[in-house]
Amino acid sequence: MGADTAGVPVVIDLGMDRGEPTAYHRGGQLTPSWFAPALIAALLLFSVTASGPPPPPPLAALLRVVIGPGDPYVVADTGQLVVQAAGELTAYDLETGERQWRVAQAVPTYRLRTGDGLLLLRPWGAGNTEPGTTAVSLRDGAQQWHNERSVVSLDGTGLMFAVDGVRSQSFGTGRRVERAVEALDPDGGLARWRLWVPSTAVLLSVPAPAGASARILLVRDDATAHLYDGRTGALLAVRDVPAANYDPGNPVVAGDQVLLRHPGPSGIEVTAYDPATLRPMWTEPSVGTLEIVKCGELACLVGLDGVRAIDPATGDARWHRPGWRSVETVGDRVVAYADGPQAPTGLVDPATGRLLVDVTGWRLVGGITGGGEVLVTRDIAPGPRTMVAVAAPGLSRPRLLAELPAGTRECQAAPERLICRSVYGELIVWSYRTEAG
Repeated sequence: MGADTAGVPVVIDLGMDRGEPTAYHRGGQLTPSWFAPALIAALLLFSVTASGPPPPPPLAALLRVVIGPGDPYVVADTGQLVVQAAGELTAYDLETGERQWRVAQAVPTYRLRTGDGLLLLRPWGAGNTEPGTTAVSLRDGAQQWHNERSVVSLDGTGLMFAVDGVRSQSFGTGRRVERAVEALDPDGGLARWRLWVPSTAVLLSVPAPAGASARILLVRDDATAHLYDGRTGALLAVRDVPAANYDPGNPVVAGDQVLLRHPGPSGIEVTAYDPATLRPMWTEPSVGTLEIVKCGELACLVGLDGVRAIDPATGDARWHRPGWRSVETVGDRVVAYADGPQAPTGLVDPATGRLLVDVTGWRLVGGITGGGEVLVTRDIAPGPRTMVAVAAPGLSRPRLLAELPAGTRECQAAPERLICRSVYGELIVWSYRTEAG
């Protein structure tokens, strides 16, 4: 006959049904059957009489916004969420969830970007028509200016350029452009200076000496690199460079050096250039390298033999991980991938290549968080149900936060915030806590 359990708290171990990965099993020690219920009852009594209010949930809905499936939104570095929906632009404070301003915006926009306190709107164009770019103040939503061309901002430089983008370009740290490049005053949208690109070129920002103005580099398809003062347009240096597949990911700036991947006499080589003078610093063979990626203070060479990290100042090898297929910098963290972009392996120490947090089986949530953590999700049967967790140095594995509601998709992270679309026509901003308990 079973024991009478009336009035005794019952503890159910949900185990895998909670969405915990199978690798999370822990060993335990058996205790007498009377001990656990008695201890739990005592703890419950103590918590009621001696503790304060319960802590907030690890994941709580802060804001819900009605949004269509094609409506864009952007998270600004000013701590704002800006959404275009139902013919309006609306800005919300991500700290409090309060609406800051709302203005009419009847022209549908396919992309929202930010820079220098401005929101840059690119509406849908008709055929080959250039729709131009409209700048809106992030402070109050007022329109500041309009430019008939595509306007790009280079992060960390305070520079904006009106350009003609090459439509076949891939994504990367630079921007492939053609014809006229025009530097704009962010305040009024007026041209500060302009130059002409004979064919096509890659536009990127490069580190400037202490006290100097921001600098830009144009690597042209005639195998020349041109260094300019970003404020005045003054030409600072010109250098012949090896013929290569110049694209938004080549060259790349890593560790205050400009690194170019190019063919050499015996295969692929990597050459480093001084960003202040364009003087070649070193050239090393790099057979099989497909891509150069910045990882911390080092440069990671991604190729057929895995990922190799080198010192950008000297070209010296630091570490090699043959099982990895790529790495990605997310905020101030580096994430390694073993089986493609949908299969992250873990957070790694870029200086040594050591695995810090194993996230195998999880998907990385895009966006920049605070405190060095990243958010990850995974689907768990039945349903499937989607679980969200936080991965951060000091944790051996992701720490589960909560289960997301059914229909949640397309999530993006921000400091202490998770922003997700819902199939039910909502954009939901969740507040999350990184600390345990």
